[in-house]
Amino acid sequence: MPRNRLEILARLGYAARGAVNLVIGLLALLAALGRGGEATGSKGALQALLTQPIGKVLLCAVALGLFGFALWRLLQSLLDTDGRGRSAKALAARAGQLVSAAVYVGLGVFAIGLITGTGSGGGEEQAARDWTRWLMGQPFGRWLVGAVGLAILGAAAGMGAKAWTASFRPHLACEGRTAAWVVPLGRAGYAARAVVFLIIGGFLLLAAWQVDPGEAHGLGGALLAIQGQPFGRVLFGLVALGLAAFGVFEFAEARFRRIAAPTEQEVIGAAIRPG
Repeated sequence: MPRNRLEILARLGYAARGAVNLVIGLLALLAALGRGGEATGSKGALQALLTQPIGKVLLCAVALGLFGFALWRLLQSLLDTDGRGRSAKALAARAGQLVSAAVYVGLGVFAIGLITGTGSGGGEEQAARDWTRWLMGQPFGRWLVGAVGLAILGAAAGMGAKAWTASFRPHLACEGRTAAWVVPLGRAGYAARAVVFLIIGGFLLLAAWQVDPGEAHGLGGALLAIQGQPFGRVLFGLVALGLAAFGVFEFAEARFRRIAAPTEQEVIGAAIRPG
């Protein structure tokens, strides 16, 4: 696949991720304001897109973008297209990109199932409990669940660091007035995602501690947990705004992200290169 087509797929992927996160944030914000809406995750956002006018057309575009983003994440991980290197920190980040690729393939398949009417339409909360129950059924299962929880807490810490340092800035080809609104959106978005992932990781540790898959929650469950805290409505609204901001930021990334897409020859060479 020529470099320009890989780049187009990657940019479409950022836009698709932006659409999903924007819908999640807007639905949560409406719920915080008491105007309908709901606390939901990525699958709920895809289901909400399907209910809109020309919903199947929108969902087709988003599904293509999700597969494109999964491919880009795979290339980032295996070919190190961001030039992270092979330090322990870099390898951990690249492993996270590989997991992200699998997640977005799953979301793309879910979107196709919604379009064709062949999907299960199951919610993220039940899916989180189901895979936690499956993992607990394996040897050393509770320890595996705990390890996943710690990994998610690590991802939350990384997102918090991105929000604080704006370390994503060098990957954006924008300056001046454009950067003045794009960078704050990214910082707000990563901060909101850090809070949500922190709660998801905490729930998984609790599930491992109590050997109870019912304690596992997805993004929607994490948002509901925020809503149930003191000053929860305010916190819920702020996180919802942050998630919506991240969605807009992802659209900006679709336009301004520096993407060093490999050529077809580089991809093939990496695939057949031993070791």
